[in-house]
Amino acid sequence: MDDISVLNLFLEAGLVVKIVMLLLFIASILSWIVIVERYNFFNKIKNLNSNFLQKFWNGEDLDKLYKEISSDESMYGAMSLFKNSFDEYKSMNFDQNNNELDLESINRTMRVSIASDEEEMNKHLPFLANVGSVSPYVGLLGTVWGIMTSFQGLSDATQATINAVAPGISEALIATGMGLFAAIPAVVAFNKFTAESETISQNTLIFAEELASIFYKQSIKK
Repeated sequence: MDDISVLNLFLEAGLVVKIVMLLLFIASILSWIVIVERYNFFNKIKNLNSNFLQKFWNGEDLDKLYKEISSDESMYGAMSLFKNSFDEYKSMNFDQNNNELDLESINRTMRVSIASDEEEMNKHLPFLANVGSVSPYVGLLGTVWGIMTSFQGLSDATQATINAVAPGISEALIATGMGLFAAIPAVVAFNKFTAESETISQNTLIFAEELASIFYKQSIKK
């Protein structure tokens, strides 16, 4: 079915079916905007984390590494956790009586940093989930309404044939197709981005444990 015939089916559809198609079209456009934005966002996070962790595990001095990233305003994952926790670490005055308290403060800073990153990574994902779950039903509503209208018009026809209802049914089925067209990319993208978010959070949590151990060893030396 070419673009012209689809457009003709839309133009010839009833008001309710047209509204359903327009809603699904808008939902699809917004979904793709979110998909592209989230795709670029997660790629940015992975690249930042990869470059930072490479420097960190190569044994670069922590103070030097901190100074290198301090001017960077866009930090997420391990990079953000390191800066926030190192800020807290530098503000502490360690002695034999308050090491445990200070380290707990650092751990709390790490938890806040991880939670903040998770909130940022999950931004807009509920929209994709809603589009993926609701769009097929919205499309089905348009289809059912269109088929009902077609059969109601058949009662006024002088001859009941498939040719009399086929155009109306075709118009209605376009709504189901648009519902699937909007839902499938949204579901695939939601699953992909959710998995990436969980992976990044898990890797950051592992890094946090390693970093806390480093801070603990340095606090003992002070």
